[in-house]
This record gives sequence, C-alpha cells and structure tokens, in this order.
Amino acid sequence: MDIRITTGARRGERPADEALGFGALFSEHLFAMDYSVEAGWHDARVEPRGDFRLDPAAAVFHYGQAMFEGCKAFRGVDGRVRLFRPDLHARRMVAGAPRLCMQAPSEAQMLSALRALVQVDVDWVPGAEGTSLYLRPTLIATEPFLGVRPSRQYRYFIIASPAGSYFGGAGLTPVRIWVERRDVRAPRGGLGATKAAANYVASLASSVKAQREGYDQVLWLDGQHHEYVEEVGTMNVCFVIGGALVTPSLSDSILAGVTRDSVLTLARERGLKVEERPVSLSELVSAHRGGHLTEVFGTGTAAVITPVGELALGEERLVIGDGAPGPLARAFSEDICAMQRGLKPDRFGWLVEVA
Repeated sequence: MDIRITTGARRGERPADEALGFGALFSEHLFAMDYSVEAGWHDARVEPRGDFRLDPAAAVFHYGQAMFEGCKAFRGVDGRVRLFRPDLHARRMVAGAPRLCMQAPSEAQMLSALRALVQVDVDWVPGAEGTSLYLRPTLIATEPFLGVRPSRQYRYFIIASPAGSYFGGAGLTPVRIWVERRDVRAPRGGLGATKAAANYVASLASSVKAQREGYDQVLWLDGQHHEYVEEVGTMNVCFVIGGALVTPSLSDSILAGVTRDSVLTLARERGLKVEERPVSLSELVSAHRGGHLTEVFGTGTAAVITPVGELALGEERLVIGDGAPGPLARAFSEDICAMQRGLKPDRFGWLVEVA
C-alpha cells in the first residue's frame, strides 16, 4: 500500500513519562484513508493531526456505523519499538465490520497503516515501565445520505496517545465492581462481539451509576436471565475458582479480547486448568462462601490486567481474597508486560518490530 507522508512542524515537547494518564494527550500525526464503492480504499496518508470535515448528513452521525480497535506500541529496554499482537486487532476489525454492514480495510492494509504512523511518531512512544503508545484505529461511515441503508463511503483512521495507567494508580491497583442487575451492555444477537461504538455508549449510564455509589466499574450480565457473567467494564473477566482459571465462553455478546487470549495461552503454558464456560452469579456467591473464589481480574488492552478487590451484589459485598491483587493476576501482568518491554523472550511471536 502506497502511503503519502506529510509531516508538520513540531508543536512542542512530548510530556514526561511520569505525567502520562490515559487518553488525554495525542501524538502529532494521524493516519487516514478513504473508501468509496467506485474507487475502493484510496488516498492512504500520514499527516499532521487535525480536525476532519464531514458532511452533517454523514451516516456515522445518524445511524451509528462506527467501530474501533485499540492496540499498543512499546519501547523495549533495547530502545526498539514493537507492536503487541497487531494482527489479532486487525483480524477482529475485519471479522466485526460485516455485522455493522461496513467495509473494512484488509488486515495487511491495517498493519501497514499502524507501522507507518508509529514510524513517523516514534518519538512519542514512551519508555518507562507501565507506559505505551496507545493506538486507536477507527472506522466510520462518511456518505452524506439520510436513507436507512449501509453507507457507500468510509474513512479509516488511526490516532495515537502516549499513555500510562488506565485507572490512574501505580502498579496493580484492585478495583471495586458494581454488579449490574437490570441494564445490559449487549444482548445475544446484538453487537457485543464487535468493538462497535454503540456498545460503549450503552455502558455509560450504568458506569456513571456505579461510580456515584463509590465503585470503579460494572460487571455485566447476560440480557436474558441477568444471571450469567459476560464482561467487566470494558474488559473480559477471569475468575480463579478452586484453582482453575474460569472465564465466560465467547459468544455474539462477548468480545474476543486479545489480552484474554494472551492470558489463556499463558495459563495453559503454566499447566493451569482452564475452563471457558458459562459462569453464574449463584456459582460465584457459592464459591466465595466456600472459600473457593480466590481471584477475580479483568483483561484488556488498555489496562492489561485489572484485579478486582470487591464485587457488590446489591447489599451483599464479596471481598475477593484479602482485597489485594492475587498471585495469578500478578504473574500474568508481569509476564505480559515483561514481554512487551523486551525483558523476557517473545516466546509466542506476539511482538512486531516497527522502529
């Protein structure tokens, strides 16, 4: 893929690594390309980051044809910059786009785009432990047309954000989770297995409610019975029950997380019993009362591993272990982060060097 590179004058110094949070600062350039039925994908470019001009009738504004990915570039201890499992992120967008009737670039095009942007903004990849350059590939419908049908024009773009901890704490900071018993993130047959923008707006009201009650995030249940666990916040969720690593089996309402896949691979490598199956609230309560529920943690690209210290089921509070991060959460976090920074060998071929 031919990519036109246009660089702009430097707008200032990159912020210090210790000042980084998540999602509020952006690098100097973006990648973009456009699609039409007549021309296919065209005009691939890296250019100075700036506003887009879209017609007010663009389909993204009216019918919600929008999806995104999130992946990361890391600066290793050797100074080299590598992407972590970008192929799975590209594959997931290709697989999810048809559910939204959208036209996605090919995996090869997306990987070339990621490489090109990171190479131009390589100075924005921080090097301190716990930091990364977070990359947000996004696909939106741009055709100005008010008829209810799939758009015939799209824009694919990538922006980049130097990032520190997602939740703002240092290291593995346990979170308190509110179990949502009424509202649903994504029903079966819906959009839950894609990274559709609609999934995230559907989660906001419950998240705000949980935070008002003093909790960090929401545990989502299934849309039919309100009994079976699906995800936690914007992450997949894992439980350690009786020494086994248990996680809800994937469905069309649960996202196939890249970090989830990484954790399951590491767990099997360690010889742990891994169970991908339905997990009910009743089982969790029973396991907790019997002393068998020893760890709960979320897995996701932004936060990697997030230990859960407490689950709130109405008036009942399930404190997990002693409320501190458990040994498996620590082990998986340390292993993944060490590979990402080149402190351990990349024994699964998960890293792609770009600069």
